[in-house]
Amino acid sequence: MTADGPIPRRVIVTGALGGIGGAVAEAFADAGADVRGIDVRVADPAGPVACVAPADLADAAAAAAAVAQAADELGGVDVVVNAAGASGRSHGDGPVHLVSDEGWRWTLGANLDSTFHVCRAAVPLLSAAGGGAIVNVSSVLGLGGDRDFTTHAYAAAKGAVIALTRSMAVTYAPDRIRVNVVCPGLIDTPMSARAGADPAIRERLGELQPLTGTLGTPADVAGAVMYVATAPFVTGAVLTCDGGWTAR
Repeated sequence: MTADGPIPRRVIVTGALGGIGGAVAEAFADAGADVRGIDVRVADPAGPVACVAPADLADAAAAAAAVAQAADELGGVDVVVNAAGASGRSHGDGPVHLVSDEGWRWTLGANLDSTFHVCRAAVPLLSAAGGGAIVNVSSVLGLGGDRDFTTHAYAAAKGAVIALTRSMAVTYAPDRIRVNVVCPGLIDTPMSARAGADPAIRERLGELQPLTGTLGTPADVAGAVMYVATAPFVTGAVLTCDGGWTAR
């Protein structure tokens, strides 16, 4: 689904080898956009979307170089989608009284610092192009807590992504740069495999996501991303894509 605006010609998607990022990149490519992906992993050369060299976006210099390379290959940029992110559970994330220093730093690096670094590199490019769009991917956990999802560093990072997005929307509106954020619920991706396989969580799906009582799909999120990326009068929006999670 897209808004009434034209499909952008040049799109950069981070986390392009992940479940949500991959679906977003493919959706734009299928709509006729020229897409460059950025991911920490090595891309399959035969894959549907071209990726630049692998980059750890938590590293400021690596992020800036990757964005510059992608924009150079595209001949500019119209839309940047920050879909890169990761669970910090294996690094020490959890309830706040148990979060390790390493877990906190790693999780904020993967989910907040990475978004900040890419946005910082992208804004001058979009401004030079006369405007464009940034879409950040957050989470329903950035909007509220849940007893079965106690990764507090992750929640803090995703909440900060929402605040960053809305502040940017106001600041860069005069430059015709629209900045919006999509907040997915529980989506069927490798990152959510642990939660999706948990019998207690599966039993709660009818409560958590009452629209379907199931996990959402990456394509669901890609549709939401494409909408705000092409909606010409929408900026600063926090669009939930969660099957009713936050409407409870």
